Amino acid sequence: MSVKDRVIGYGYGAAWSLIRALPERTAYRLFDRIADRLWERRGAQVLQLETNLLRVLGKDTTPELLAETSRKGMRSALRYYSEAFRMNGWDRSRILDSVDIADEDRARVAEAVRSDRGVVLALGHTGNYDHAGAWLIATHSIEFTTVAENLEPEAVAERFWDYRRKLGMEVLPHDGGPSVFGTLARRLREGRIVCLVADRDLGASGIPVEFFGETTRIAAGPAALAVQTGCGLHPVNLWYPGPGRMGIRVHPEIPVPSEGTQQEKIARMTQALADAYAEGIAAHPEDWHMLQKYFLADLNPAHSDSRLANRTGTSH
Repeated sequence: MSVKDRVIGYGYGAAWSLIRALPERTAYRLFDRIADRLWERRGAQVLQLETNLLRVLGKDTTPELLAETSRKGMRSALRYYSEAFRMNGWDRSRILDSVDIADEDRARVAEAVRSDRGVVLALGHTGNYDHAGAWLIATHSIEFTTVAENLEPEAVAERFWDYRRKLGMEVLPHDGGPSVFGTLARRLREGRIVCLVADRDLGASGIPVEFFGETTRIAAGPAALAVQTGCGLHPVNLWYPGPGRMGIRVHPEIPVPSEGTQQEKIARMTQALADAYAEGIAAHPEDWHMLQKYFLADLNPAHSDSRLANRTGTSH
């Protein structure tokens, strides 16, 4: 491990201890200040966030509204870390009392837990999926399986995996190869819950979908698991209703189509998943934490819209 990696690892370790010791309001204010400083610097991540948000808000969005939304977006993204550093210290009542969810959505979760089919709850990079997972565990006294992206350096990845394990999750590494899909399929056939963050393609097998009038790729895994195992598939949207609170929307099940090839079924279900994600993002754009290139037009500059690039370069 390099000196830089060791320093980063020690820094995250210190943050887990120090931020957890702060009063909650102080911790939130601290990360709001960090977010505001990053936003004011107009770095690459902020500009890319605005590029993505402009697809959601529309190309006629005023610079003022775009700036306001992106600033809130940076605060929302940094809030995740404030809560991650503190959540292992939350007791069960704190977790149970911190979630807003409609009765019909709560009923869908309860039905999924009782089902012997197995269920995939497919989330996006919105709100705090660890918070939602902690609520699921605390509410139903279950363990679920998830897949975690590999962070660099490895010591940081291990800290985040350990944090999630302490919340009650079974964590599989994203780079585990075909064995990861096989493990997920086995868990589902056992009638268990799998939670996957699946609104972007981390590998080479993503499915092209229409998303806010453009094309991107999102993970095929949730739909592929449903087609292969017969499990239920429910999209989930998350957002922040207020300080210390998490909003959860559980959509109706996306059924496996009765006709078509396996790939056609997966493609249709993945588009339905993208549509559900888009619905949640449109309702709460400031809580979409997409600070990297996401749309194919951005990943392939030859097809990018110069007008979009010009709008996001406006100074505030």
